[in-house]
Amino acid sequence: MNHSHRNGLKTAVMLTLLSGVILVIGSRFGSGGLWIALVAALAINGGTYFFSDKLALRSMHARPVSEAEAPMLYRIVAELAQVNRMPMPRLYVSPTMQPNAFATGRSPRHAAVCCTEGILALMDERELRGVLGHELAHVANRDILISSVAAGLATVIMFAARMAWFAQLFGGGRSDDEEGGGGLETLALIILGPMAAGLMQMALSRSREYQADATGARVTGDPLALASALRKLHAGAEARPLPATAGLATTSQLMIANPFGGRVGGLGKLFSTHPPMEERVRRLEEMAGVRA
Repeated sequence: MNHSHRNGLKTAVMLTLLSGVILVIGSRFGSGGLWIALVAALAINGGTYFFSDKLALRSMHARPVSEAEAPMLYRIVAELAQVNRMPMPRLYVSPTMQPNAFATGRSPRHAAVCCTEGILALMDERELRGVLGHELAHVANRDILISSVAAGLATVIMFAARMAWFAQLFGGGRSDDEEGGGGLETLALIILGPMAAGLMQMALSRSREYQADATGARVTGDPLALASALRKLHAGAEARPLPATAGLATTSQLMIANPFGGRVGGLGKLFSTHPPMEERVRRLEEMAGVRA
């Protein structure tokens, strides 16, 4: 099974597992609180989904650019959009000097691609094409929708766990006699449920990055260009890390490279939204036949 099919399978498995955690918590504590959590999650994540482009672009102080202002950027994106059979996305440039880029928008018709001034100054045309191929792959694969569904499921779990905690404190929920379980089992569900949801959400994010790398490399026909760009992006993010503000923390999940810099190792990899850059480069080189 190739990397693309594996990543697609991982996505399906992660979403199924998130749904399973919800069902476990719901069966333990009843459906009333679960419906409240579901409505709250839909409201919060629905708003985020529909306004994700505005929120992300605002957090990076991005401004729209025309073809006359950024002719190379416009030409590359127009070519890749045609290959992907999607409408031309809106183009933005952020004044940030850290090299980075992201795509956002709830669908191909509402997509926007943003590049920082840092990446436009650092990349040659071939490398920039590789990066933009990756970003348009996110749009073509509808990753914003998938991540929004995952975020919604994770939020349901978080709300349900909190309500279960309060129910236990004030004597609500189902008794031990009804369920045959003990307090430790209940406590484990309350604590481990949200933790498992968070881990699965991060794993899904990493899987979508691998998928976008592979899709973008196939569309451009040049995996090594993206591999070269990723090396530069990694070095640039470490040299110019961005502050971990609340707005950027959300937008960082959309970016092609972790904007906060630093190498992640050990257990930290489980909580990272981005896969290790070395592994991403290795897979791209494998696609190009550089590695056996």
